[in-house]
Amino acid sequence: MTMLMRNPALLAAMGFALIVLAMSSLYTVPETKQAVVLRLGKPARIVNAYDPKAGLGETGAGLTLKVPFIEDVKFIDKRIMDLDMDAQTVLSTDQLRLVVDAFARFRIVDPLRMVQTVGSEQNAADALKRILASKLRNELGKQPFAALLSPERGQLMDEIQLTVNRQAAQYGAEIIDVRIKRADLPSGPPLEAAYARMASARQQEAATIRAQGNKQAQLVQAEADASAARIYADSFGKDPEFYAFYRAMQAYRTTFDDGTGTIVLGPNNEFLREFEGRRTNR
Repeated sequence: MTMLMRNPALLAAMGFALIVLAMSSLYTVPETKQAVVLRLGKPARIVNAYDPKAGLGETGAGLTLKVPFIEDVKFIDKRIMDLDMDAQTVLSTDQLRLVVDAFARFRIVDPLRMVQTVGSEQNAADALKRILASKLRNELGKQPFAALLSPERGQLMDEIQLTVNRQAAQYGAEIIDVRIKRADLPSGPPLEAAYARMASARQQEAATIRAQGNKQAQLVQAEADASAARIYADSFGKDPEFYAFYRAMQAYRTTFDDGTGTIVLGPNNEFLREFEGRRTNR
């Protein structure tokens, strides 16, 4: 001890060595990270691993020890990350070439497996992009263009997510969500031709609906005319004189209502019989 007090340079060197040793032995794991401890380059253990049931403050985050110069630490994000896909060209079942722009979200749930298989988060994201792109082309190629614009698209995305998740597990990842941002036809002649076909199809559909409506209207009119004829026939059979009077009044209304012309008839004309009144034979 006395020798150390007499040799300040040696004391400073020992202090510096202790600081370096402490810095090599201690490291801080953030709450949003999970640490894979590598011993001589091989994964040894995980600190603050992802646990969906663990609450805030109940994880292994914080100041942690490691063996200096032998162990190294690799940090992996625990949060949900975006997986932005490149636009994919898909041929639908109705022979339309579509440009599909999709995205996914994923999380690393097994960092040890991820480090052992692909080494880094970026490599895992690239592998997931390739898997998802292949699955999107295969599954969307089995659907007509209209299905990609309907509510059925959500169910299709869920099925794709389930399938991709089986392959994502080998990289220690979990797909949280898969969605299509845009599904459209390529610009230019293909898009214009598709619009023309869609317009023609809608016109044919409208013509079919109008023809069915006209047919239904004719059937209704025919039933109404037949019903009216039956009512007239029944009323004529019950009271022929009243029926004759009623029909005469209708004829007078049709003939004289507009008042735009002059009609000259003889006093004994049958058309004017109702004006003379009816005589009852006693």
